[in-house]
Amino acid sequence: MPKPPAFGCTACGASFARWAGRCTACGAMNTIAELTKAEARLAAGSGDARPRAAALVREPFASSSAAPAPRLSTGIGELDRVLGGGLVPGGVVLITGEPGIGKSTLLGQAALGAAQQTGALGAALPSGALGAERQAGSVLYATAEESLEQVRARMRRLGAAADARVELAASGDAAALAAALAGTRLAVIDSVQLLALDGVDGEPGGVAQVKACAHALAQAAKATGTALVLVGHVTKDGGVAGPRLLEHLVDVVLSFEGDRYGDLRILRALKNRSGSTQELGLFRMGGSGLEEVPDAGGLFLADRDPDVPGTCVCPVLDAGRCLLVEVQALVNPTTSPQPQRRVAGLDPNRVAMVLAVLTRRLGLPLGQADVFVNVTGGVRVQEPAADLALALAIASSLRGIAVPSDLVAFGEVGLGGELRPAARYDARAAEARRLGFQKLLAPGGGQGRGRLVATRIDAAVEMAF
Repeated sequence: MPKPPAFGCTACGASFARWAGRCTACGAMNTIAELTKAEARLAAGSGDARPRAAALVREPFASSSAAPAPRLSTGIGELDRVLGGGLVPGGVVLITGEPGIGKSTLLGQAALGAAQQTGALGAALPSGALGAERQAGSVLYATAEESLEQVRARMRRLGAAADARVELAASGDAAALAAALAGTRLAVIDSVQLLALDGVDGEPGGVAQVKACAHALAQAAKATGTALVLVGHVTKDGGVAGPRLLEHLVDVVLSFEGDRYGDLRILRALKNRSGSTQELGLFRMGGSGLEEVPDAGGLFLADRDPDVPGTCVCPVLDAGRCLLVEVQALVNPTTSPQPQRRVAGLDPNRVAMVLAVLTRRLGLPLGQADVFVNVTGGVRVQEPAADLALALAIASSLRGIAVPSDLVAFGEVGLGGELRPAARYDARAAEARRLGFQKLLAPGGGQGRGRLVATRIDAAVEMAF
């Protein structure tokens, strides 16, 4: 006779023989659900766990004297720097980005670069060490989205040689891919949302399938010491598609951003267990793949016209890297009862706040004008240090007077019209001076030539002009 199902409270864990609307242990409502067989055995306390506890291998912290395995370089300096020095053996990396942004191109170049590194390592091994040579030189690129011919065509566009030590596979079977990690030093799987595992309910991309496939691949990577890179889709809001557990399961989460109609791409680490998240990688999309931009200080000022009113240069920090960006504003008088506010590259809430401060504290007639704000180069500035540059750009456009071409401005604008200093003044000032700017308008401390100190927004506007 089948055993009746067991039930448990999802809030406190109490078990019951039948369902009820209210948990008698914690008093929560509608938290009692039917348990699976494994959960029922665990709740009933069946099975003695002492033999398993005795078999558990425990080691003291200082017992191991082995040196950590060297990281695997991808041959792409910007990618290696964001990763913290390269790929960690047994580490799992998740890279996400919008469709068409260049994830497959980046990983194709990384696979080819890693194959060259591992090929050199395999050539240095003694002859006859076939297993070790395969472990040293094997790179697997598996796709569940494309055919092998599509992948080969992309690799050829990226400059792959005919004897490139990269193995290709087209499969959506997570179990087969997990088994194929043995003897592989680097595996790239595109993408985890299209994999499926037998015995797991749901379609590929569902919560259950993504969790099971990612867990199986991560366990196989750690068991074999394979560096694993997973490609993840994003939602329409820009977040990682699938369960949040996917981000907790992996060691590194990378975000690949940019405008698909432009050539600039930004790689940033959202999570990194083996490195810093304060790193930023910059690339340009070219005809033969992604090109590194190691020195991006003046990248966004190349086509700047300093004589046009409504622009101001601001040194911003993004993931610890200082970039000089141009903040543009266009103030156009209008008779509409509801003036337009259009923002690209800045936080619309902060733009609205700066407009209110300029209207209230300086008396600028912005309530009868359309205001358009833009940051050139497709950069998204999140820090409040761009408030002062935005205020100067708006005042410049309204007055029709250009901001001096050798001036940069940065600082946070308060609701009372006060200015607050931005972090790392010296780093911003050094980068601005390196690129030829002689005047630095900002509140707070700092040293060096060309300092213009203002503590209020009205003084800063008059000082700039």
